Amino acid sequence: MNPPPMAIPETIRWTPDGMGLVILDQTRLPDERVELELRDVRAVEEAIQSLRVRGAPLIGITAALGLAALARQAVAAGATLEELHASVEGWSGRLYEARPTAVNLGWALRRLASVTDTDFADAGALAERLAQEADAIHAEDRRMCRAIGEHAAALLEDGDAVITHCNAGSLATGGIGTALAPVYVATEAGKRIRVFADETRPLLQGSRLTAWELSQAGIEVTVLADNMAGSLFASNPPDIVFVGSDRIAANGDVANKIGTYPLAVLARHHGVPFYVLAPTSTVDLDSATGAEIPIEHRSPDEIRKGFGKLTAPADVAVYSPAFDITPADLIAGIVTEWGIHRPPYGASLAEAVERARAT
Repeated sequence: MNPPPMAIPETIRWTPDGMGLVILDQTRLPDERVELELRDVRAVEEAIQSLRVRGAPLIGITAALGLAALARQAVAAGATLEELHASVEGWSGRLYEARPTAVNLGWALRRLASVTDTDFADAGALAERLAQEADAIHAEDRRMCRAIGEHAAALLEDGDAVITHCNAGSLATGGIGTALAPVYVATEAGKRIRVFADETRPLLQGSRLTAWELSQAGIEVTVLADNMAGSLFASNPPDIVFVGSDRIAANGDVANKIGTYPLAVLARHHGVPFYVLAPTSTVDLDSATGAEIPIEHRSPDEIRKGFGKLTAPADVAVYSPAFDITPADLIAGIVTEWGIHRPPYGASLAEAVERARAT
């Protein structure tokens, strides 16, 4: 007997009039399930900056749909083709700066920018073509998530325990996720998979989001604070590590949520395979190594009083990078929609990117 369908949360969709977005506000989870409408560039920008939407693929989708919605609004307000071109350029610049480490953001905006290079009869035709491209990005992400899940599910055996960091599930994408996709696919196939979710400090995306969405889907999940992972590996090690990525350099170095690198070091020390799962849109061939990836630094108050109450002196200095770099030599494999890439990564990642561009 097949297991019952899993409840996978919807992260983003058009408003009924097609001139705005409806997002699931991830800052309110797990206490409340709240949806917000975004109808201006500041609202889209703020949603990305404040992590109301987060995860590299979803950030790119949000920017694409948001830009297209703004274009439709401009047309409804009487914008000319020339005025719409100028507005799209300005909106793109603002949205790109919202979270520059997530390479999917720039990738999605460049795709929409390429649409504006085509000749159109009027502003309305351009706006609708932008919306079609945004829909295509969203649909492609769903397919990529499924493909990543099917490739990586082959790495899982019945009864396996997976440890993950941050949230790279359905809440981070337009589909079933990246790092959690094989868990969903394996569960659909009848395998019993357990997940350990790092709490992921300072904003707790693991305990607030990963644990919430896996619980919604009926998958066994155990939360642990980040500094408890060493104890887990020493006493009852998981079988495999699955994490996502916000940017992958050409050599296979990976930028992911802060705390990923120490998890990779732990995995190497204990002989547990460490895998990174991400679509080819996350691969940045222009960054030769992880040293060239820009690292976003967050507000000091996310450490001092991340959830309201002061947990450090109000004026103390704070070091708060949002991401760290995991070197390629700690990674057993990188899983994209084209399959499982093994080290050395340079040639196979470049080939995957070219295949994606050709389709």
